[in-house]
Amino acid sequence: MARAAVLHAVGDKELDLRDDVSTIDPGPDQVKVKIKATGVCHSDLSTMTGVLPSAMPTVIGHEGAGVVAEVGDRVTGVRPGDHVVVNWTPDCGECAECLRGEPYLCMTYLAQSFSEPGFTLGDGTPAFGMAGTGTWAEEIVLPRRGVIKIAEDIPFEYAALLGCGIPTGVGAVINTAKVTPGSKVAVVGAGGVGLSVIQGARIAGASTILAIDPNEAKHPIAKQFGATHTATLDDLEQTKGLLTGGAGFDYTFEVVGKSAAITTAWNTTRRGGDVIVVGAGAADDDWSQTAFALLFDGKSLKPSLYGGCDLKRDIPLFVDLWRAGKLDIESLISRRIGFEDLNDAVRALTNGEVIRQVVVFD
Repeated sequence: MARAAVLHAVGDKELDLRDDVSTIDPGPDQVKVKIKATGVCHSDLSTMTGVLPSAMPTVIGHEGAGVVAEVGDRVTGVRPGDHVVVNWTPDCGECAECLRGEPYLCMTYLAQSFSEPGFTLGDGTPAFGMAGTGTWAEEIVLPRRGVIKIAEDIPFEYAALLGCGIPTGVGAVINTAKVTPGSKVAVVGAGGVGLSVIQGARIAGASTILAIDPNEAKHPIAKQFGATHTATLDDLEQTKGLLTGGAGFDYTFEVVGKSAAITTAWNTTRRGGDVIVVGAGAADDDWSQTAFALLFDGKSLKPSLYGGCDLKRDIPLFVDLWRAGKLDIESLISRRIGFEDLNDAVRALTNGEVIRQVVVFD
């Protein structure tokens, strides 16, 4: 039996923090991981509110790191005791998306997560894991490709953020947008992932990085991570005029998950520039643009799912950037908390009071 945070129904304000949850036994191609740290990400909140679909009841959490506890008979490449990052979109290696070199689009294991429970509650009720993971639990069972081995000197709190927030943000810059040195970049939304986008733009050599957020308390933090300028929605047009002569930015990243934010990003981008959608929005939140503008403005609208990352390739890159002092992970962590603090952490995230909270398991 282990502790786990269970959501019984979409819309529940309080998670059921239990100590009687068991994982399934790992199959021949699966691994059991003892979670050591897990992040509290906005996508977790989106699952609780129904923006992101999940089978119920579900163990929340998808951004985590830990130690391999057991491996199936056919598992190679990792063994008990190895430190690993959870990959919530494991690639099967065989589908059309994987064969095209787009593992972040693989749906093989994500599709299974809606029909194959990963946990059992104390009363015998089967429970699913968010995105096939469920890292707000002390133990989880994953496909072999759902873990990425890392060096043992990387703190688990840092490693957890390498599983979602950092690849989603930094990856959007280097993989999706391919920001070039000297470019002018704008970022709509200065939350945890938005700050990772800002870091990525700084690492890529952007000359101007504008952080756009209505909450002015986030502006100094954005500058700490590399923003050269900040703006609210009210003074955005004036700031765009000062920084670009009114032309707009080469790349604008939407990191909110709202159609209104995509419109803001579109209007902030120069003709011929790139609009990169990073935020996970709702299925009924439609965005539209005129056919005339789509053609004659020459702008490209690019989705960036999971930062376009192949974690097998990109986690070593992010670790190298961290070791070189170019990627600040520590400052992304607002506070370290215990399992019993998760409901308070959800409230803090809902209220926009934090960047990233990390649960550290004993």
